[in-house]
Amino acid sequence: METTAGRAHGVPELNQPTPALLRRALAAGWQDFRAAPAFGLLVSTLCLLAGWGMTALTVWAGHTFWLVLGVFGFPLIAPFAALGTYEVSRLRGLGEAPSIGRVFRALWTEGGRHLPMLCALMMVMLLFWFFLGHMIFALFLGLKPMTNIMSSGEVFLSPNGLMMLAFGTAVGAGFALFLFSICVIGLPLLLDREVDCITATARSVRVVMAHPAIMLGWAAFIAVLLVLAMLPAFLGLLVVLPWLGHASWHIYAGLKAE
Repeated sequence: METTAGRAHGVPELNQPTPALLRRALAAGWQDFRAAPAFGLLVSTLCLLAGWGMTALTVWAGHTFWLVLGVFGFPLIAPFAALGTYEVSRLRGLGEAPSIGRVFRALWTEGGRHLPMLCALMMVMLLFWFFLGHMIFALFLGLKPMTNIMSSGEVFLSPNGLMMLAFGTAVGAGFALFLFSICVIGLPLLLDREVDCITATARSVRVVMAHPAIMLGWAAFIAVLLVLAMLPAFLGLLVVLPWLGHASWHIYAGLKAE
């Protein structure tokens, strides 16, 4: 049964993910980016400018530790930033021509459905990560006279600094794993089908739990690629962010049995 918006009801049957599927998704994502780069470049450019702005603000304020939290927190909301690329790939899969205006209109219509709930959760998790990251810094290095990582690198190399980095990385990985588990299938599913947020995220978690090796491998690949893309002054995001967004849609589309 179809909705008035043309979406099918319910969760589709999903096949088992395989390494071959991931490779096909990356190839198909690259083809989508090359064929319709406008929206992906628009969003990645905004992320690039946001990164530059955050860097300038933290350097000006002399608290560049917040930049570290921002860099490692970005993978938490990367699926939200790449959401429009899902729609581009969806339209291309239907044989329709995507445009920036059409993608924005499609995303605007999602405001009355369940997708904003999941996007809001990502933003809350990011803000909580900033709060928790600052608490971790205070716990391990609160008595250190450090406000600028560019002039206080030896503090990070102290025993307490190394423990802070290890503990903070573990906590951040936990945040990222949670959001990845609910979003890797949940976000494209909400965009594609008429289904509620709880059902979509639960189905996403079930896929990750049923196939941990392949799905966590994909999560690690995304995280490493995003971090590497941010190292050269965030410039790598211009290509990596839309490419991964398109590829993520193709993973979901490739898993559908119908």
